[in-house]
Amino acid sequence: MKRRFSSASSHLATKRRRRGAPAPSRPSRPSDREYMLLLFETPSGFAVFRFCGSLINPPRSLEDIWLNFADSNTAKGVVLLMEFQTFEDKSSAINQNTGVSERLAEMIRAWLPGKKMAVGKPEYKEIIEERLEIECLYNERVMEVMWGIQNCMPGLIPIEKSQLAKEDRLPSKGLQEFLKCYGCNVKPEMVNEQIVATAYALSECDYVEKKYSLVMREAGAVIKDVSGISCEGWSLLDIATALKMIWKPKKVGNSSLVSKDEALRLVNDASKYEALVNKYALFRAYKEILKAHNDRISKEELLKSLVEGLKKP
Repeated sequence: MKRRFSSASSHLATKRRRRGAPAPSRPSRPSDREYMLLLFETPSGFAVFRFCGSLINPPRSLEDIWLNFADSNTAKGVVLLMEFQTFEDKSSAINQNTGVSERLAEMIRAWLPGKKMAVGKPEYKEIIEERLEIECLYNERVMEVMWGIQNCMPGLIPIEKSQLAKEDRLPSKGLQEFLKCYGCNVKPEMVNEQIVATAYALSECDYVEKKYSLVMREAGAVIKDVSGISCEGWSLLDIATALKMIWKPKKVGNSSLVSKDEALRLVNDASKYEALVNKYALFRAYKEILKAHNDRISKEELLKSLVEGLKKP
């Protein structure tokens, strides 16, 4: 008996929910009711950002915040630079003895009438709350956002030309925990653009595997029943490619897993699949799986790239 997809497994959810990550489309700018302000210290000055308060509020997972800062384009969906100023002597701009300098206080108040502000140091919270009477927030979720802005600083604050010293680089708990899942213990100073990009790509692969594993494994069983081609040991990308080969072989091209004889068998059996699978839903799944795998880059290749990146000085 040929298999049919169950109604539950054939339903492809349209709501993206991966480890609390952002949706594929860039989030809208935060409204006045939901934004918070953030004081960010750079090598040469201070910046004020507006960001989505929901980014650091439960039930969003602490471990997922880093996903919003894979690069400056994704970061610009959740944080917005309001103002940046350089200070010749940052230590005199804010310290326990003199409080907050007039220029920095004016910069903060210009964007913060009656709003709460996130800060990156506990002493800044104490000083600003005492001297400026502005409620401040400092916790590990805020520090994840601080790390994210650091990671994307060239794109978010292009006027800042000074580079962060290695000892000033913040850690990301979320990124570190994610990398540990793949056996990589990474120190903050080891993290670079390639490491973050590769980790994000791996998280995309994890997402599609979780989302489409059941429906694709069932599809693989259908391929075996109808065309006699075993998909055992195949990745989701391999199964999705074989499914697309049934109806659009020219767009898929040759496959290292499917022989010419098997490919011809799939095409000839195309009409048999019409009543067994929802080909349009599977095409959508194929596109999402292909996108997550960066046009056929496997998880094994991504892991190899990650390891090589960690070896670089």
